[in-house]
Amino acid sequence: MRSINPSSGMLINDYASHSTSETSKIITSTNETWIMWRKTSFQQRSRLMHNAASVLRNEKEDLARLMSLEMGKVLHEAAAEIEKCAWVCEYYADHAESFLADEIVETNASKSFVSFAPIGIVLAVMPWNFPFWQVFRFAAPALMAGNAAVLKHASNVPGCALAIEEIFIKAGFPVNLFRTLMISASQVESVIMNPHIRAVTLTGSEAAGMNVASIAGRALKKTVLELGGSDPYIVLDDADIDKCVETAVNARMINNGQSCIAAKRFIVVESRLEEFETKKTMIMSTLTPGDPLLQDTQVGPLAREDLRDELHNQVKTSLDAGARLLLGGKSISGPGYFYEPTVVSDVRPGMSLYHEETFGPVSAIIPVKDADEAIKVANDSKFGLGGSLWTNDLTQGEKLARQIESGAVFVNGMTISDPRLPFGGIKRSGYGRELSQFGIREFTNIKSIWIA
Repeated sequence: MRSINPSSGMLINDYASHSTSETSKIITSTNETWIMWRKTSFQQRSRLMHNAASVLRNEKEDLARLMSLEMGKVLHEAAAEIEKCAWVCEYYADHAESFLADEIVETNASKSFVSFAPIGIVLAVMPWNFPFWQVFRFAAPALMAGNAAVLKHASNVPGCALAIEEIFIKAGFPVNLFRTLMISASQVESVIMNPHIRAVTLTGSEAAGMNVASIAGRALKKTVLELGGSDPYIVLDDADIDKCVETAVNARMINNGQSCIAAKRFIVVESRLEEFETKKTMIMSTLTPGDPLLQDTQVGPLAREDLRDELHNQVKTSLDAGARLLLGGKSISGPGYFYEPTVVSDVRPGMSLYHEETFGPVSAIIPVKDADEAIKVANDSKFGLGGSLWTNDLTQGEKLARQIESGAVFVNGMTISDPRLPFGGIKRSGYGRELSQFGIREFTNIKSIWIA
């Protein structure tokens, strides 16, 4: 496996891959460790998970730098990601026991209740865009629930994948409880089919999700899928436009625009369109791409050259179909996979920027007449992950939020993931939930116990 610096296109390191037999041995060892781990107390698990949070914070600078080198995240965002991983570790260390406590149910038995027991090894197939957060938001609840885990990370972040395994070891977890598998996508099927693997969680593309779900389906193993989105960002006529625009820029540009829950379709009522376009374009024009390792860099490169080419094609075909370019619109020459911060307006049905998920610093503005049309356009998508809506009428905001087809809606704020709230989507954005009490219960045996 090769790690390539997206800022320069230069090789960082080569990593040895695991063979099929090596992978099988790792899974067997992990299962043997799980048999013991499932018997541990919540107090013991909590202590180790708090240790993991401490390791993350103690090594934050080095881990952030590794992240920036491998996938181009700007350094201050990388450091914030490590802090968020520490938070989710602490959250489940403190709350897992109450989330998984027996629930008494009144029946005609002398005692009946629901218990939540660990199921075994969970395979995680994870993406490169948040290489630490995506893993810890699954691993912290999975391990606290008494499960074990094996990770198949994205092929362009092998250093991050190995660093995560090392974090759990340094925290004091059993050596084979969480393992990183250095394998290719073609080896995933055999891992899923391994009898010791009990469930699969995947964050990634639609194609990857469909493939993994079909394999897991044949093996009768549960899956949780988070497959991205094209989140609407609705601006109504009574919105606080200055705050709305400032947040809109952050919501689009986080992680160089490479986030599943980044705002991607800016649905703006016509009465505020010109003002929104002007102010958003002005702010976006001040964002200069640069070396993500420099503290003052605001926009880094895209993670791979092919991703940049795909993004440019989406912009070009939309402009050819009649969209209006307000800013940017092309790749930046020179080393690395940089793309100009871009704003495109008059995006209409039939255009790539209207229908497809865009992974990069491109904002698509869709004009609408009123709130009713805004909701119609927001729901005119195969995706349903998150969404944002801006209005000073909070009663109307709540009413409209309930009408948006997505796993989350934020009124007067940008969509984020938070350990305290369930995270996941509907439609082509996947199914199942991560985080909160709902996420930790996804990979447990929800068992009814009835005593006469």
